[in-house]
Amino acid sequence: MTRDNDTMDATAGTGTVTTSVPARLDRLPWSRWHWMIVIGLGTVWILDGLEVTVVGNIAGRLAEEGSGLPITSAQVTGIAAALYVAGACSGALFFGWLTDRYGRKKLFIITLAVYLGATALTALSFSSWWFFACRFLTGFGIGGEYAAINSAIDELIPSKYRGRIDLIINGSFWLGAVGGSLLSIVMLDTDLFAIDVGWRLTFALGVVFGLVILLVRRHVPESPRWQFIHGQGEKAEGLVSRVEEEIRREKGVAELPPPAGEITIHTRRSIGFGLIARTVFSQYRKRAVLGLSLFVGQAFLYNAITFGFGAILTTFFDVPTGSTGYYFAVIAVGNFFGPLLLGRFFDTVGRRIMISGTYILSGLLLFVTAWLFGGGHLTATTLTACWCVVLFFASAGASSAYLTVSEVFPMETRAMAIAFFYAIGTAAGGISGPLIFAELTESGVVADTVLAFRIGASLMTLAGLVAVFLAVRAEQRSLEDIAVPLSAQVTPAPGKR
Repeated sequence: MTRDNDTMDATAGTGTVTTSVPARLDRLPWSRWHWMIVIGLGTVWILDGLEVTVVGNIAGRLAEEGSGLPITSAQVTGIAAALYVAGACSGALFFGWLTDRYGRKKLFIITLAVYLGATALTALSFSSWWFFACRFLTGFGIGGEYAAINSAIDELIPSKYRGRIDLIINGSFWLGAVGGSLLSIVMLDTDLFAIDVGWRLTFALGVVFGLVILLVRRHVPESPRWQFIHGQGEKAEGLVSRVEEEIRREKGVAELPPPAGEITIHTRRSIGFGLIARTVFSQYRKRAVLGLSLFVGQAFLYNAITFGFGAILTTFFDVPTGSTGYYFAVIAVGNFFGPLLLGRFFDTVGRRIMISGTYILSGLLLFVTAWLFGGGHLTATTLTACWCVVLFFASAGASSAYLTVSEVFPMETRAMAIAFFYAIGTAAGGISGPLIFAELTESGVVADTVLAFRIGASLMTLAGLVAVFLAVRAEQRSLEDIAVPLSAQVTPAPGKR
């Protein structure tokens, strides 16, 4: 029940509200409504995986004479990749601020539209500068998606399932990577499509898939947590009541378990950057260090390898450009199964053990891979096998970085906090990663690529060590319990501390 302690002006979004909406959402059993949330919001990661993988796999084709685009493979995996990430960082910050101010639903519609428009324009590329600009704009939309989607998902999914669902959704990036790898094989087949047509059709198909997601996403509601904190308590109450009634009918029960408590907040229209910065870097300083460490480690590793794996295969193992997709599809499957199979342990064994364990183990395994590669002990097949094992653990760890920063800060700052840590961490590892990696692998010198592997391994291992000491035990706890909202007073359930 939502009730006004003070006179509240709903239009201005000011006043004091006591509500049980968060507790009511957290105690809901899993239902068709939650599946709708997962499909409507989570499937965009498949699009991102499709996009990134396609670009990495077609780099060699774009560089070939007759592709219709005057560009080199190093420019695709280096400059274009870095611009994509730079756009994502900028988009995360810009749309993250708008998401906290105007709501999750408005922004996850707008960001998807930006992404789709930029992808369609990429298919029409006629020069390198056009391609670079479109890659930046595509990343701009994706960055906004990260902020809007992660905040919405965590605020709608019950606390019992939040860890595994968040990891699986973020890990679904790799389903898109599998699709992108296999799609690139077909689209790069010159027996089926001309050399200057196939890669364009690949981007066009991504647009079609995105439009389907947009149709589903229209039915995803605004976050009730965002609504009541912005003076829309009646809307939040009505939405949760409708969901509860729908779930009671689906489960065939007369009553749902009682909510675990209430929360009292002072509603507000928006949160300024100054307050967000003071909250994150003063009150939650250790959590800020944790978030930055996790993002820098995974961003360097993943952006470098995702954009450059095809180049490694062609440079060192003479794999034809039209066949790199097969290899990437294999490691993409391993990446998806990591969060899928390990995700539930983040809710049971706990965040600290699983986050630190996946980061450290993937880093150590990558050191072993670097040693084998440097010693000439690997083929294209065995290198792919090594990456499968490394990324099985690294993928779960990387997904937990998004989970961590989306649940350990107050909800008024959630989207902006996600945007900030994504942008800073990804800028440090995701922009420098592709540039450094492209430079090292382009040289054709084994020692240079070994160095790139070791840098990624070191950053992942160090991030895991930070998590050993600083990771938050957030498993199966409400968001409001993990980080008390600004200007809030929580009334916990009896016996809960």
